[in-house]
Amino acid sequence: MAAPSLHFLLLLSDSALPLGSFAFSSGLESYLAHHKPPFTTSPSPPPPLDFDYFLHLSIRNLASTNLPYVLEAFNQPGELRNLDNDIDASTACTVARRASVAQGKALLGLWERAFKASCSASPSTTPSISALSSFSADFKLAKPDIFGLQLNAHFAPLFGVLCKCLGLSAEEASYLFLCNHAKSVLSAAVRAGVMGPYLSHGFLASEKLQGVIRGCVDKEKGTEVQEAGLTVPVMDLWVGRHELLYSRIFNS
Repeated sequence: MAAPSLHFLLLLSDSALPLGSFAFSSGLESYLAHHKPPFTTSPSPPPPLDFDYFLHLSIRNLASTNLPYVLEAFNQPGELRNLDNDIDASTACTVARRASVAQGKALLGLWERAFKASCSASPSTTPSISALSSFSADFKLAKPDIFGLQLNAHFAPLFGVLCKCLGLSAEEASYLFLCNHAKSVLSAAVRAGVMGPYLSHGFLASEKLQGVIRGCVDKEKGTEVQEAGLTVPVMDLWVGRHELLYSRIFNS
């Protein structure tokens, strides 16, 4: 019989999970707008968009900036509030911050309405369940303190604690976090007309993408949150300039 953690792993990897990730392109729409093929009178077709390049940069950048927070929250659920505050302070891009908070709030709603009642309390999961339940209750009543600080509900640390509550391992949580991001970017590529659904799943099934995700998981496994930071600075420019586009089909 399959372990209960496998059941929750399949649920969290489902593209129908109501997190609102489909509403964001993670900078892809901006990247497309800023990489138009040069005008030419040559009858030969323009070179194809190097989507593979963008996807791998996006995964690597997310891994270096967010994965340490996922793992730290997974291992230290009692630090959830501090981690939420730290990732908010270190996220310089307003558009990326907005997307992270939107998905984090959706994850809290999913926890309260769907997962909380199904979590089995055990010595390994009880601290995480208590921390996430407490955070969710406080977030509903949250008001800025005298310094203007408040709970933000960023996605990465909340995702780490939720995975611990559901009995997943740290490796599974890390791989799932990056794989879901890849699925979100590929879904945006299909809706933006970059590729069709068959090619999109070809990217997802490829050994190259699996290798990129595994490599990022291994690289960031021991990274402290104090060392988390951008490895692809231009990604912040693509994401940040999204809301400056004349027209757009994704949220900014």
